[in-house]
Amino acid sequence: MDFGTPPLRRSRDRRIVAGVMGGIAEHFDLNVTLLRVLYVIVSIASAAFPGIIVYLLLWLLIPARRPGDPVPARG
Repeated sequence: MDFGTPPLRRSRDRRIVAGVMGGIAEHFDLNVTLLRVLYVIVSIASAAFPGIIVYLLLWLLIPARRPGDPVPARG
């Protein structure tokens, strides 16, 4: 069964800490720098959005891309 896009994985190429934002950017075909800046701004501006805790949870929940895993096609 081919569902079109590969599953969400942490990036191996676009990583600074764990590849979470890089993987999300690859999966949804977004600019990784813009996504990181937006994430930091929302984390700082909102007391209800504990960015570091959410990032750590995403790090635990999103599996790492393994060699041979398909990379989402860029449109």
